[in-house]
Amino acid sequence: MDPMTSSALHTPRGPVTRKDVARYAGVSTAVVSYVVNGGPKRVAPATEAKVQDAIRVLGYRPNAAARALKLGSSETLGLIVPDNSNPFFSLLAHAVEDAAADLGYALVLTNSDGNLAKERRNIRNLAARQVDGVLLASVLFEPDLDDLEKADIPSVLMNHGREAAGFNSIGVDLAAGARIAVEHLIGHGHTRIGLAMGTNVSGEVDGRERGWLEALRDAGVPEGQIVHGEFTRPGGHLAGQRLIASANRPTAIFASSDMQAIGILRAVREAGLTVPGDIALASFDGSVESEYSWPALTTVEQPVRAMAEAAVAALVGAGRGEPAQHRIFPTQLRVRQSCGCP
Repeated sequence: MDPMTSSALHTPRGPVTRKDVARYAGVSTAVVSYVVNGGPKRVAPATEAKVQDAIRVLGYRPNAAARALKLGSSETLGLIVPDNSNPFFSLLAHAVEDAAADLGYALVLTNSDGNLAKERRNIRNLAARQVDGVLLASVLFEPDLDDLEKADIPSVLMNHGREAAGFNSIGVDLAAGARIAVEHLIGHGHTRIGLAMGTNVSGEVDGRERGWLEALRDAGVPEGQIVHGEFTRPGGHLAGQRLIASANRPTAIFASSDMQAIGILRAVREAGLTVPGDIALASFDGSVESEYSWPALTTVEQPVRAMAEAAVAALVGAGRGEPAQHRIFPTQLRVRQSCGCP
């Protein structure tokens, strides 16, 4: 009788082990290990096919914990974002997951909800899991990464506007991006340009606020009204209501995120006004939602995929182990209808 047929009659009960696979395929457990781990020794194609067939038939699932112990790697990265229901961070998380998968790594995603205590708890949890690296879109400019450093886990700060000494960080020039958008609004003839600015835990002046102010000053345009609020749709809705109700109502608004701009669109509509007829609007991020709002948003687009690939490479790819550096990526103004362009 064919040994493969005989083996098929005696499939194991309970969890399938490496020994079961070896017995079914008629090879040693070492050979099964080489096939599962991709080495270190090469296995003849015909033998590998027998092992893969045994794995498929028996439903064998390698023990991830044992594999991690043997390799000295969990083959997992951690990502902490403020809110993955925000389309920008959802896009970023997807891009990071793809970049990690290309290098054979899985991704654990956590949300801080823009809360410092939750961010620190997520960092501790990822450190305890012994992930191979952490990508952090922090609520602070210089976050506390002590738990990661003690566990010798490398990290990269994502969505980071300027250099933080000693940290690997990746981002865009927020001020330059904001300037481009505001200059575009000025080019439409606007001289009353308000700012809906998202708040941060650290209380530092955001680069988008600096860029807005610089563009106005360089053009000799009076400084407009600033309303601070959350980087959310409700935050933008409230900011829009306050800007519309102001004594010197702006004819244009720059929003520091697409989500705020979506909220502003609603506030303008509720006030019986139109975008861009009564109030022109431009925003920051380049999320998918900006393209499908109505009118579609003119927005400063961040190169999310390129940033994600660079961040993952710094942790477990070609840039692993290199000195910490801050990488700035260029933004691009996506001109659509909300600014007044056809």
